[in-house]
Amino acid sequence: MKIIIVDDHELIREGLKKVTARESDIEIIAEACNADELFKLLDKHEIDIVILDISLPDKSGLDIISDIRTKSPKTKILILTMHPEDRFAVRALRAGVSGYITKENASKFLIDALRQINDGRKYISSQLAEQLAFELDVNYDKPIHDSLSAREFEVMRLIAEGMPARDIAEKLFISVNTVTSYRSRIMEKMKMKTNAEIIRYAIEQKLIT
Repeated sequence: MKIIIVDDHELIREGLKKVTARESDIEIIAEACNADELFKLLDKHEIDIVILDISLPDKSGLDIISDIRTKSPKTKILILTMHPEDRFAVRALRAGVSGYITKENASKFLIDALRQINDGRKYISSQLAEQLAFELDVNYDKPIHDSLSAREFEVMRLIAEGMPARDIAEKLFISVNTVTSYRSRIMEKMKMKTNAEIIRYAIEQKLIT
């Protein structure tokens, strides 16, 4: 299987290459540190799986997932991130990824995840499978941010990170007015009035680091 690694930390990319080095069926074709580099590589190569960090400097992770699926629909996506499964995995799976593992578990689970995904199956941990089962329960008490759309969720996280509206607009390729509209909808859905409340909530829910 042909793989591209996308992560903005060189040490992580080198570590992943070491983990896969002895596997004859896994070939790391290229690596990228941002979304722009990734899409240039996808223009040049037919790739089976993209190992993707959902937090890149130049583009929203959920937007990248959508763009990969549009540009290279046969390419599967494995999310490898520092974010806890219980905060981001369900949303990523809804967006169309084939698997999700945390960086702390990469050395144990990466090879199995890649092979399972390459066989056309999904890869999730037992803990995530349990969470998905809980979400099917009508009595499951979902966190407030689950009411947000994918775009609203991204804007909420960027607000929580202290990013000004102009910078959010630039990062997500939308207008400042659109950011303001999203902020209003987020505040309404989450029943909050200030950015400070969003920041506090995001920290408590471990949505930001």
